[in-house]
Amino acid sequence: MIFSEENYKFMFQALLLAEQALHEEEIPIGAIVVKNGKIIGRGFNQVERLHDATAHAEILALTSAMNHEKDKFLTDCDLYVTVEPCLMCAGAIKLSRIRNLYIGTLEPKFGACGSVYNVIEDNKYNHKVNLFSGIYEDESKNLLSEFFNKKRKLNKTTLDFS
Repeated sequence: MIFSEENYKFMFQALLLAEQALHEEEIPIGAIVVKNGKIIGRGFNQVERLHDATAHAEILALTSAMNHEKDKFLTDCDLYVTVEPCLMCAGAIKLSRIRNLYIGTLEPKFGACGSVYNVIEDNKYNHKVNLFSGIYEDESKNLLSEFFNKKRKLNKTTLDFS
C-alpha cells in the first residue's frame, strides 16, 4: 500500500517515541493520536517505569488525546502505532472510536488487529475503525529486534555460571 507523506510524517513521530521507550529499557512501541493534521496525544510504553501492565503506548496516547479534547470519543482522530495493538489496546481503540488506525508492523504473538485476533475489523460492534498496516514496517521491526536481542544477551549473561 502507498501511504501519503503525512502518514509517513506521523508514523515517524511514533517511531521517535518507540526509540525513547527503547532508551528507557521498555518494549519499543510508540503511538500518537492526530486530529486535523495536529498531534493531540502521545505515548510510549511505560510498563516498567510505572509498574503498570496497562501503561501501553496506545493507552497513554489515547488518554492524552481524550484529556486534550475533553471527550471520551475520538471520532475525528487517527492513531499511529509502531506495533500491532494487543487485545486490551484494540478494545480501547474501538471504545474511543478512533477513525483510522495505522500500524507499523504486525505482532504475531499478541496482536489483536489481524494476527491473533481481529477486534478492530470485527463487525459485532457499532463502530468501524479503518485499518492500515506496513508503514515504516522494517524500522518498527528493527526496534523490537534490538530490544529483544539485548534482553536475551543480558539474560544469558546473568544465567552463565561459568
